[in-house]
Amino acid sequence: MRLFDTHVHMDDPRYDADREELLHGLAESEVELILNPSANMEEARAAVALSEKYPFVYAAVGVHPSETAGFSEADCAELLELAAKPKTVAIGEIGLDYHYDDTDEETQKRAFARQLELAKEADLPVIIHSRDACADTLELVKASGVRRGVVHCFGGSAETAREYVAMGFHVSFTGVITFKNAHRVREACAAVPLERLMIETDGPYMSPEPHRGERNEPAFVRFVAEKMAEIKGVTPDELAEITFENALRFFGIEERQ
Repeated sequence: MRLFDTHVHMDDPRYDADREELLHGLAESEVELILNPSANMEEARAAVALSEKYPFVYAAVGVHPSETAGFSEADCAELLELAAKPKTVAIGEIGLDYHYDDTDEETQKRAFARQLELAKEADLPVIIHSRDACADTLELVKASGVRRGVVHCFGGSAETAREYVAMGFHVSFTGVITFKNAHRVREACAAVPLERLMIETDGPYMSPEPHRGERNEPAFVRFVAEKMAEIKGVTPDELAEITFENALRFFGIEERQ
């Protein structure tokens, strides 16, 4: 089995105590590659540095919607510089998050639209975060003309998943798919063609069963693959290989090796 955790925040402080141990142990868990996205400028620099240190780590650079206060053109210029690094393969995670009452929606929209433009300038796909903001996220993506992207940690409806697929996007699922009451997420997974699926942990968040409540880590992506295989009617090995190849093509990693 070959597994690709396409979204794990390895620079998160919750990994500080054993980050090296986790990374060196990935092969034993059959996790061959990981993608480390960023949520702010500091993390963008850290993601690139980690990708340069480990051959099996790739980076994405971007500013998460919850971190967009103060987002500037100077940040955009630096993101473009980081995007040009050999192992930076996407702009992300970017998007909209209206979950909290004090959300500045207009600031988030401006930063999201600008980073969608950056993705076109850098000729890279985007990793999209959308939480309680489905309609606005879709509207801005459509207006941007960006058609190379993945909606990560998908929690929307099957109808929304189909709409993204029709636009050319991929859809990625986390350990939420294993939760007992996550019926809508499993329905969305069932609606996405195999060739448009990717898997992720979103570590250190979203730990799957049987590790729910614990710190998530790349090795746990296996549980996402197993549940997704059950939903799609294929073996876990087949699902792992399909999503591995999907991610290689999506991030253009085959072309970089």
